[in-house]
Amino acid sequence: MSRIDHDGPLIIGGGLAGLSAALEAAPRKVLVVTPAPLLQACSSAWAQGGVAAALSETDAPALHAADTQAAGAGLVEAEATRLLTADGRATVEWLAALGAPFDRDAAGGFAVSLEAAHSRARVARVGGDGAGRAILSALVAATRAAPHIEVWEDGRLRGLIQDASGRVRGALIERDGRLIEVLAPAVVLATGGAGGLYARTTTPASLLGEGMALAYRAGAEILDPEFVQFHPTAIDVGLDPMPLATEALRGEGARLIDGAGRFLLGDADDADLQSRDVVARAVHAARADGRGAYLDARAAIGPAFKHDFPAVFAACMRAGLDPRESPIPVAAAAHYHMGGIAAGPDGRTTLEGLFAVGECAATGVHGANRLASNSLLEAAAFGRRTGRAAARARTLQGPTLAARPSVDLSPADLATLRRTMSDEAGVVRDAHGLTRAVAVLDRLEARTPGASPLVAARLIVEAALARRESRGGHYRTDFPAAAPEARHTRLRARTPAMAE
Repeated sequence: MSRIDHDGPLIIGGGLAGLSAALEAAPRKVLVVTPAPLLQACSSAWAQGGVAAALSETDAPALHAADTQAAGAGLVEAEATRLLTADGRATVEWLAALGAPFDRDAAGGFAVSLEAAHSRARVARVGGDGAGRAILSALVAATRAAPHIEVWEDGRLRGLIQDASGRVRGALIERDGRLIEVLAPAVVLATGGAGGLYARTTTPASLLGEGMALAYRAGAEILDPEFVQFHPTAIDVGLDPMPLATEALRGEGARLIDGAGRFLLGDADDADLQSRDVVARAVHAARADGRGAYLDARAAIGPAFKHDFPAVFAACMRAGLDPRESPIPVAAAAHYHMGGIAAGPDGRTTLEGLFAVGECAATGVHGANRLASNSLLEAAAFGRRTGRAAARARTLQGPTLAARPSVDLSPADLATLRRTMSDEAGVVRDAHGLTRAVAVLDRLEARTPGASPLVAARLIVEAALARRESRGGHYRTDFPAAAPEARHTRLRARTPAMAE
């Protein structure tokens, strides 16, 4: 095993959060490690909706914060949300200055659209539904041109390196089958979410919550892992991952119907613009009842579909479905993990030397149910803050402990895990299903002890079993009411891996 001493932040992940942190860490030398070429295998590039921010004359950061708190069902942290929404305009302008080609209105300002649970139109889009790839492409170009950034596009995180005090001192990286110890004054986890733990997901299947799992094993606090957001309009055409039909379609008037053409959520014009957890459960119930669930954009979008929503249009047409003429079959699918590694707006975790940002982090701005298009805003805004904070970390000397590398599940066991998570820890949960999921995890753990996907899945399942209420994205049929008081779940390993 070789060792490298890097005198600057080590950033694990090449999505919007990781690259925002890397750019803002200048002039400190930065090493970005990602398991696939930039623009691949990260959710940022797949995002369709855009960046939520108070950009119009009728909007304000305080209104954006109020909508965020209302969607989060009592678990949104007010100060972090104030910082996030206050950064909205500056973040969009920073992305635009890097070359992100946001749609513009006739006056040259940012064109904004309405999405569910927003009281104002405030989502800055790119090419209708291509925001994620276009924005990330601009950051990739800036990253490749930045002299202070080195990128490894073939490195996979296998463990965190700590010293005897528990401080994180680096990471164990696998490249070409070889393990490399990379020591750094700060490690930034920007490893994405956990959607790949589910058989029905809109995220890259490689996102298995491994950053969260390794942080937990190292002793970091994990916040609210049971809160998984299920997107109500994943396109159900037999693909894995499932293509996404952006929420902006419903913002433009598309409606959810069953197989008989009846509205799923009522006749009101804005009935389909309720928070994602409500809409996802309606879609789930319609499918469970055998009625089917479809997104009907024929009247609202019609002939403009190809131009206004090219990504969704292309996904439908590849599946032999013309959304201008036929409703789109949809299902609720794992889309975003609100929980994760407990972190502040500057990425600091409960472990010294370890930062977390983006979907793998839980900063409290999403609570129990993320407001649409707040994820790209958080990734860039808090990514910038995290990069600046990580750049201030000082290089340490002294011995470190050997890191135990993580192991992979067999393809068959991973498939079993994914089916179990969708069936038992999905949109609708109960004690019987969650207990069955624990039993499956126990069997898989016996075959592959300590596999990171199992650690991540267990955090989600056991926290869901312990939360005996329904709140936001977590819905228990055996406890359908919300508890009188909203409380966070906070988890720490009883015996961190460094002490084993």
